[in-house]
Amino acid sequence: MKTLLIKGTTLNGKVVDVLIKGNKFEDIAPNINTIADEEIDARGTAIIPPFYNGHCHAAMTLLRGYADDLPLDVWLNEHIWPAEDKMVPRDIYVGTRLAVLEMIKSGTVFFNDMYGMVEESIKACEEMGIRAQIGISLMDRMGEKDINGRFEFLHSYKRSELVTLSVAPHAPYTVSKDLFRRCVKEAEKANVMIHTHLSETKKEIDDCMAEHGVSPVELLDSLGILTEKTALAHVVHTSDSDADILAKRKCAIVTNPASNMKLCSGAFKFDQHVSRGSKVIIGTDGTSSNNNLSMIEEMKFAALLSKVNDKPTTAPAEMVFDMATKRGAEAFGIDAGEIKVGKLADALLLDLSNERLVPNFNLISNIVYSADSRCIDTVICNGQVLMRGGKVKDEDQIIADAIEISKKFI
Repeated sequence: MKTLLIKGTTLNGKVVDVLIKGNKFEDIAPNINTIADEEIDARGTAIIPPFYNGHCHAAMTLLRGYADDLPLDVWLNEHIWPAEDKMVPRDIYVGTRLAVLEMIKSGTVFFNDMYGMVEESIKACEEMGIRAQIGISLMDRMGEKDINGRFEFLHSYKRSELVTLSVAPHAPYTVSKDLFRRCVKEAEKANVMIHTHLSETKKEIDDCMAEHGVSPVELLDSLGILTEKTALAHVVHTSDSDADILAKRKCAIVTNPASNMKLCSGAFKFDQHVSRGSKVIIGTDGTSSNNNLSMIEEMKFAALLSKVNDKPTTAPAEMVFDMATKRGAEAFGIDAGEIKVGKLADALLLDLSNERLVPNFNLISNIVYSADSRCIDTVICNGQVLMRGGKVKDEDQIIADAIEISKKFI
């Protein structure tokens, strides 16, 4: 079993060595005396957990900047969906590789995705060594034949060490009650999570009340969608009774502050959900509505947007960092998100000499409020080094392919 020894890094203010055996942390102590297959001189760095992106549309990197500064319904119906209808399998593969490159370089080792042609996304993730939960996206507009084919793939797929699937009905305004009910049955049969958008805009709330006489949260609850194996993106517009339901059902709530601000969807009610004990984690959304995949940026936005309409003590840095790391991993059943013996070996090495981390009175505060991707020297996922010295394998080719493919959308 391959071993990796990280020498002289800093963990919680103390200089230690970290030994990884296979895909787990084997030992963490000063001056580990062993010969490893690979050794990293990590003096001048700090080792921290990496980030787990709770909601993403990876291949949408190809549409970065494609249709900015528009309301959500106009953005989707008149620009994004028509562009996505032109995509072929290679587009998804190339777009996902670009997204994974960006995520690795900004410290993310897992993302919860929702897109089409999932075989291509899976291939990209496996090749680049990143964890992912790939959502099989479903909407009524796809038609019965396409929907049936996607469920057939769900049940034929054999999960790998890094990649799992989920059932991903898009949203209450694009998915009928019948299709939602079928999603529940198919997810239970396959023993996978459900991933959907919920209560993103005020218009969604108003339309749902007009059509069904209940809120989107109440609607999905009545259909059996809301369980502890459900990840809900956005959840911006919720009443106290909605929040009670989500807490009772133990759903994972994924806040996406950058996207919500850009599309003018609103501000997530942090205290409303955290005070009820709900599982709140962080996601970036897609690059067409963010417009990047940096969880470092997203943590800062999550903290600041939560404070602006409340109080300075809302969403403290330590809590927000936990939501992006340990809590994010836990929400998707990944035994990681901590630098701890026995845990899966996912980690970042930060360059403590980067100007964004100097002075270092409080490393977590620096990460949440000051750091950017340049602070990350090394990324490790499942015991494998994905980035060293800020460089990722084949990054120049990945970027060149994306530039070429993106020309079709001009």
